Amino acid sequence: PSYQEATAGEEDYYLLPSIQSNKTNLNTDRKTNPESDKVNLCLQVYAILMFQLFVTVGVVCLFTFCEPVRFFIQTNPTLYMASYFMFLGTYIALGCCGDLRRQFPWNIILLVLFTLSMAFMMGFISSFYNTKSVMLCLGITALVCLSVTVFSFQSKIDVTSCQGVLFSLCMAMLLCAITISIVVPFGYVPWLHAIYAVIGAILFTLFLAFDTQQLLGNKRYTISPEEYVFATLSLYLDIIYLFSFLLQLTGGGHE
Repeated sequence: PSYQEATAGEEDYYLLPSIQSNKTNLNTDRKTNPESDKVNLCLQVYAILMFQLFVTVGVVCLFTFCEPVRFFIQTNPTLYMASYFMFLGTYIALGCCGDLRRQFPWNIILLVLFTLSMAFMMGFISSFYNTKSVMLCLGITALVCLSVTVFSFQSKIDVTSCQGVLFSLCMAMLLCAITISIVVPFGYVPWLHAIYAVIGAILFTLFLAFDTQQLLGNKRYTISPEEYVFATLSLYLDIIYLFSFLLQLTGGGHE
């Protein structure tokens, strides 16, 4: 059945349209093969995600190790602003326009532009930190992602049912951000910024587990096989934000 037919009469109206209750899959036509669909979805998502991460790591390493490139981008902040607006536009198009992100090849084109803009932004930010800090955070991020993925595959804990915990951490982050924005003009408070970075790292680690279990579809909520671009976007942003908060927490600036 089509996505609209499969989700007809769904009770979980508060969820995103791309997310549906896993019980819906139990009522679909028995001629379909949901296991095969999930395997194909995982292969699609992780193949695209690996490409995104390789591009991002390559740009970060280029901006970190190559002194002329680092000097050029640090002295031209307008490039960062241009990449930010491209990131914002492609994110809105992919996140809010459901029909557009399901249309090939526009969804792939937007995803490539989104990846390039995010990679440039992360490379720009990483250029202000010393090389050891960037490499350390890349290694920690890789280990955390591997651990969370193995946990999501093996664990019986249903993270997709913990929306309340994620919402509470989001509110804590928002309050920390508001407090920092008020306090910073009067003086930088290192411990407050460290608390903000710790909460952010924990939050996006949980979001990574949440999105991975939705992709696997073996818990209460699952993601539609048609939404491979949305699933890739979610996992990629979780990893990028995790890296950025770890960099804020442990990174040291260039001398």
